This record gives sequence, structure tokens and C-alpha cells, in this order.
Amino acid sequence: MWMKKMHHLWFNKDKSFYFGNKGNSQSAYWFWYHFGQPPHGLHATMFTNSIETFCDDEQRAKWLPMTKNLDIIGCYAQTEIGHGSNVSGLETIAIFDKKTDEFVISTPTMTSTKWWPGDMGRFANHALVFAQLIIEDEDGERNNYGVNPFIVQIRDRDTHKYMPGCECGDMGPKFGYASKDNGWLTLNNVRIPRS
Repeated sequence: MWMKKMHHLWFNKDKSFYFGNKGNSQSAYWFWYHFGQPPHGLHATMFTNSIETFCDDEQRAKWLPMTKNLDIIGCYAQTEIGHGSNVSGLETIAIFDKKTDEFVISTPTMTSTKWWPGDMGRFANHALVFAQLIIEDEDGERNNYGVNPFIVQIRDRDTHKYMPGCECGDMGPKFGYASKDNGWLTLNNVRIPRS
């Protein structure tokens, strides 16, 4: 219940309350200093904003209500252990299976492990995974269409157990910013529908 209240505050408060000098921003700084970042901070910013930006109207109609109601909790899974934020060098792949109309997403190497995404370690049940899109042409040749975002369910919404082919965990203790739940993720032939 407390998380839904925090979520309501985030989406209904003037953002200058949290980030600016207007109004009583000292209250927000006091809160962050004593209690840390809210566990859904990146869900409310990176995940939700990405859905609003990258999705078409049909996808937004499906995903945004679940996101804004906190029926799903998402994280932003771009950074890889071997590539940092070098987006063009990402090794995670999403191969389009024309027979089943699904994407098959994998982190095929250790260096393609999604590394350091906030809210992933223990909290998120969905991830916006960035991967190289591979589509086979009529001649059987695989073509790379560059990096694309994919919404992947990584944990069951009721039990919070890993979904088939997903493994993730918490990064453990770190110097500073201890309230943020940073994690890692590997995917082994995880299938998601094209729609």
C-alpha cells in the first residue's frame, strides 16, 4: 500500500518538488537522505517513460495501465558487463522466429550479462531489455537490424520466482547509494510474443 502512495506522489506532484528549488524541495531531499531512493524510482522514470516513448498506440494501451497501477514493476536493462553503456556493442540478441511469431532473447556470452540495472536485483518483475534484433531473410541469411527494446517478464507477478530461461540477482553491497537495488540478468532463449 505504501508503494502505491509513493507512486501516486511521483506521478501527481510537480517534478520541481523532487528536483528543483521551487516550493519545498528540502522535504524531498530530507526524505531521500534518510530513507534512500524509493524502490520504484527507475520504474516510474526509465521504464514507464520508455514505454511511453518506444511503444505504438496499441502497445501503450496494453502496458501503460499495468505500469502506472504498479501491476507490473519494471527496470531498464541496457548496460552489459562487457560493454557498459556502449549501446552499439551490446551482445544480447533477439532472434525473430517467423514460425511462432515470437522473439527469442538470449545473453549468449558472459560479457552480455545485463549488469547494474537499478530495481532489477530483487524488485522488478519485468525488464525493458535492449538487444540486437536478428531477422532471417528468405535466403536463410540472418540480418542484424540494430538495438531494439523488448519488454520481458523476468519474474512471476504472484510468486516472484524467475520465469523460464531468466536468472537474475542482486549486486550485493556497494559504496554509496545502498538503497538502490542494482542487479544482473541472464536470458537463455526466453520467448516473448511479437505483439
